[in-house]
Amino acid sequence: MESHLIEIHLSKSIHLRYLLHLPAPVGTSTDQLWPTILFLHGRGESGDDPTAMLRVGLPAYIAQQSDFPFIVIAPQCPWGTWWPELADSLDQLLDECADRYVIDPKRLYLTGLSMGGFGAWYLATTWPHKFAAIAPICGGGYWFHGFPQRVCVLKETPVWAFHGAKDDVIPLAASEQMVSALRECGGKVELTVYPNAGHDSWTITYNNPELYRWFLQHVRM
Repeated sequence: MESHLIEIHLSKSIHLRYLLHLPAPVGTSTDQLWPTILFLHGRGESGDDPTAMLRVGLPAYIAQQSDFPFIVIAPQCPWGTWWPELADSLDQLLDECADRYVIDPKRLYLTGLSMGGFGAWYLATTWPHKFAAIAPICGGGYWFHGFPQRVCVLKETPVWAFHGAKDDVIPLAASEQMVSALRECGGKVELTVYPNAGHDSWTITYNNPELYRWFLQHVRM
């Protein structure tokens, strides 16, 4: 994955660094639109050095693959901020990337781990018609953002959540609460619980090709 820097102009100037993965054929053809994943990292990868994101999660998995068939956009959260604060910036980043790269807007997917799992729930409910499917890992939602009731806007969005049963950083109940509320609304949601996993429930998730096959089953109408 390559490191990029984009300057977002809102009420103040925000320098948002991100990693970008482009499948090899993207560079030779503009006729094909590509499925795209927005990946949100955890608290430990925050800062101003995007190579920190290569250690864990989806970027670490992609580094081991020669033919990962998605465009991947992995922004870096600056120190002292968290994903809900950057919602407008991330929206603009996606718009900028859509202008530059052959992104299929009907196959845009969202995933994140830990702090990024919370961010995935937040962004998906902020833009309930943007993503074809989402996969939050060891995430949840805060009451002051309107969760768990807020998830009902996702009742038409396929959701697959993941969590470790032995997570001592973000308890399993955080995901269970979100999933339960979404099921009560009639949502299309699955929850995978790893009985022996602690906080790192992302490595096994991102290393599973079934996740990517599941993403590709869903196309936003």
